[in-house]
Amino acid sequence: MSRPPCPPFTLETAKQKVRLAEDGWNSKNPEKVAQAYTVNSLWRNRSSFIKGRAAIVDLLTQKWLAEMEYRLIKELWAFTENRIAVRFAYEWYNGEGQWFRSYGNENWEFDENGLMRWRIASINDLQIEESERLFHWSESTRPPDHKGLTELGL
Repeated sequence: MSRPPCPPFTLETAKQKVRLAEDGWNSKNPEKVAQAYTVNSLWRNRSSFIKGRAAIVDLLTQKWLAEMEYRLIKELWAFTENRIAVRFAYEWYNGEGQWFRSYGNENWEFDENGLMRWRIASINDLQIEESERLFHWSESTRPPDHKGLTELGL
């Protein structure tokens, strides 16, 4: 199975890979997202350590049950031949009246087929008021004209 763009990355293909990942996560479809990772992909997500697609599906299923109205923006930070570093922010609602903006960084490593085999994510949550929200779109992906993290001052 191949998931282009594949390493070695250029600035253009690294940016494409980041946007494809953002779009996948904004779909909030755990099975779809898991297909971007190797069968035995290793993750550190906050304080959870998981391995494999089934565990990814389980983690994401629970995540999106708890994090309602989830909207994510990712931005390329750096890249090498088969690694990409991103920074991201996402907004979500806990269903009990509280909005959050979660900030983080991810380090990714890809196999030769463009599947992510290693993901390390550090994430911090900040409570915000609904009036402080910056991510407003109704589609399953961020519209092309919606500002990115840098343009939003994040």
